[in-house]
Amino acid sequence: MKKLIFLFSLVLIIPELKAQTVNREYTLEASMLGYFAKDGTRNPTLKANKGDLVKITITNTETMTHDIAMDKLGIKSNTLNEKGSSTSITFTAVDSDTYYCTVPGHRAAGMVGKFEVVEGDLNLPKVIGSLPTKDGRPLNLNFETGTLQDWTAEGEAFKNPVFVQNPSPVHDADMSIGGEGKYFLSSGGTLHHDLKGTLASTSFTVTAPYAAFSISGGALADTRVELVLKDNEEIVFSSTGQGRSNLQPVVVDLRSYFREEIFIRIIDNETGVSPISYIGKDKWAHINIDNFLFYSERPNFTNELNKEDIIIMPPLDPILNSGLSGLEAVKAMTPPEGFTITLAAAEPEVIRPICFTIDPKGRLWVVEGHTYPTPAAKGEGKDRILILEDTNGDGTLDKKKVFMEGLNLVSGIEIGMGGLWLGAAPNFLFVPINPETDKPAGPPQILLDGWGTQDTHEVLNSFRWGPDGWLYGTHGLFTHSEVGKPNTQDAERVKMNGGVWRYHPTRNEFEVFAHGTSNPWGLDFNNYGHPFITVCVIPHMFHVIQGARYQRQAHKHFNPYTYDDIKTIADHVHYLGNRGPHAGNFRSAAAGGGHAHSGAMIYLGGSNWPEKYHNNIFMNNINGAKMNVDELSRKGSGYVASHQKDFMGMNDSWSQWLNFKYDASGSVWAIDWYDQNQCHSPNPDVHDKSLGRIFKITYKGDQWVQVDLSKATDMELVNYQLHENEWYVRTARTLLQERGGSPEIYKALKNILKTNPDTSKKLRALWVLYVTNGISEKELNTLLTHKDENLRSWAIQLLTEKKTVSKTTLGLFEAMAKKDKSPLVRLYLTSGMLRLDPSQRWQVMEALIQKGEDADDQNLPLMYWYATEPLAELDAARALALSEKAKVPKMLNYMVKRVGAINTEASKEALKNLSEKWSKSGFHEHHEEMMLIKELLN
Repeated sequence: MKKLIFLFSLVLIIPELKAQTVNREYTLEASMLGYFAKDGTRNPTLKANKGDLVKITITNTETMTHDIAMDKLGIKSNTLNEKGSSTSITFTAVDSDTYYCTVPGHRAAGMVGKFEVVEGDLNLPKVIGSLPTKDGRPLNLNFETGTLQDWTAEGEAFKNPVFVQNPSPVHDADMSIGGEGKYFLSSGGTLHHDLKGTLASTSFTVTAPYAAFSISGGALADTRVELVLKDNEEIVFSSTGQGRSNLQPVVVDLRSYFREEIFIRIIDNETGVSPISYIGKDKWAHINIDNFLFYSERPNFTNELNKEDIIIMPPLDPILNSGLSGLEAVKAMTPPEGFTITLAAAEPEVIRPICFTIDPKGRLWVVEGHTYPTPAAKGEGKDRILILEDTNGDGTLDKKKVFMEGLNLVSGIEIGMGGLWLGAAPNFLFVPINPETDKPAGPPQILLDGWGTQDTHEVLNSFRWGPDGWLYGTHGLFTHSEVGKPNTQDAERVKMNGGVWRYHPTRNEFEVFAHGTSNPWGLDFNNYGHPFITVCVIPHMFHVIQGARYQRQAHKHFNPYTYDDIKTIADHVHYLGNRGPHAGNFRSAAAGGGHAHSGAMIYLGGSNWPEKYHNNIFMNNINGAKMNVDELSRKGSGYVASHQKDFMGMNDSWSQWLNFKYDASGSVWAIDWYDQNQCHSPNPDVHDKSLGRIFKITYKGDQWVQVDLSKATDMELVNYQLHENEWYVRTARTLLQERGGSPEIYKALKNILKTNPDTSKKLRALWVLYVTNGISEKELNTLLTHKDENLRSWAIQLLTEKKTVSKTTLGLFEAMAKKDKSPLVRLYLTSGMLRLDPSQRWQVMEALIQKGEDADDQNLPLMYWYATEPLAELDAARALALSEKAKVPKMLNYMVKRVGAINTEASKEALKNLSEKWSKSGFHEHHEEMMLIKELLN
């Protein structure tokens, strides 16, 4: 109770502190690497005397969300988002504490430091050291001679490396070196970072237990200072800089080497020059050193550089090849044993393939993206669609037709339901096909417009037919779309700037399936119909849940009451180092290649391929030129993605496989944009406009088949739902959806649903029944009690597709919420509630949020919140009472915040009544919420 009173008091007295004199003021730079003082110290220990009024100001060094908070005091600054913005906290020093960033994941990433209340002088006593000597004279290890006396240089970096301190002639004008004396040594500074070399001192005897020297520059494996034993060249100590200009002292414990002969070696094997033209030079590819001294006891420095604070990046990956011909590119690839890569097509037969699909005849429909990256004026588009075919099974696409030309900025394609579906921002198009001529049966129809083009490598893409009959696609974060049918008013348009969307081909409905992530350019479904996407920059893998909100690379969620979002399912990243995803580019071959991914294929092409690839997801690692594979394993309501051995390396820095799909033979086709510029640039001149390849991956035993499912009977298409190769399953389902149902196929499908022992085959039958309008609400309701969680889950999704359910169905949902033991079912129930009117959610959500077993689930606590949040507007008091019963984290806290945001007399009264109830009962469990209510009411 005393703690509670103290916290309430703190909230009340903080505003009064502003008028008092600040005794201790600290200014820190905030970044994902930590908080930095001006002298370069990472997460410095901040000190004050008891009773001091302390002010800590942080300034954002990047466009990222940061703040600063005190752990014990429970106070927090405003939140920063923009680079250069600042905020502060002010408090009275009473006890030692911890300062940290409250943004989820940032404290664990290293944004945390100590605050100490001490007695007396806050400054450390000045330490005195002495230069090592040889033959009775001090050595030039502080460079104050202005020369390389006592040093031997190799390479360009150390020809003339001694410079005056401030301002340094080889560093940026705003950089402070900050060492002692007049001179320091640098292997090139930020101006000549591309120089390489080695510098070694003369040897000298260790005559003191400790040494220290000042260092700055790159936190790179190949920019370092080493202390080396003369006799056997054993390295006894090594340090890099930490990617800042300020010289900071590092302390070396030499007690084990007393009277040994050592020398100092300075190594710079980094140029900072990327082999990729669009990647900026790394100005930290150098090392600075000064003032090597011996100490009779361990010295302490206020800005000491500790090894644990240095986040070192590995050396650059070797670039084995670039600019190869198509045949040379195949020879450079290293597929697994038993696999063969065939060059199916190359320039000039195909140029700039940006997306593709496979039709029921096994032919590839390929979009050539000639317009990218700049949209052309109306009527001046240059994109075209090719139909490519392998007529004899040799892996070569020997037959070519041009279906259509003159298109503008096409980025997505799928075939089915009588035509082609094209993403061509700002439009979503349908082009009917004349099957007799393989030509358009009419002009393109604009089904939707309003798709943004702000960043043309983040436009609508990765089209896939979902098992539910919708066409799915992805969309990037830095393109801002307001989607609607032509002539739709702005207020009625759907806003989107990152996530997964879908379009129903017969109901002509568009909706966002899930919001968030970054720049997804790959989507596929597993054998249970669960979608997954691959993304860039942020962690790369997400299991996509209907109605979910995911971690975003930037920008706020459209719903301001989201409060937190669902994170990646990956238990790994494909880049090395802890300096962020971009820093790991071209240094991360050992981890998978880097942060940028394109394409997504969950291999379901049949049993011929090794079992370890089945139901796992393939993606291209653009920076690493590798095909990554993640194993997808169920956990709770969702999945974990674990890194498997990379499928293959292309060993070619120009390689850019954008997507890949398996065909009727179980083999895989892959399109390669092939360009020396590996990332988006709005400048069309940096892209090669003449290259492009298509490859085919086959495993020994893959049997080429000539197919034409468009000629199959309805019953043959039904029987294809039992095929081991999902290509047949999906293609047949789309054809049946286009043709419509019949009593004959309904009977056959229901027999599969009832009698087949395999869950995935039951699901296939269910999906075809649904897309052909062959299953009733009553039959779906029967599946709500099925023994298999996947059948129950999908029954929920299909029942809520039209955003309304009967009272009978809602009653069954309420019973399931109370009794169903499957977290997957509870996830689908929650998604279903998000589609229904909030007034219908009360009973279901009240039961779900009391499932304490879901407290640590990857998805459920936040999904529960997304579905419950709108209830605050219907009845604030009831919503608070419901949330008070919650056994999942943050539900009550979030509901208090949500009710507070309503800011009406009724909402305030509801908060006040709840706080008074807790106070009268002496119930202390909700002290955090009581403090929040106090703040909101004030």
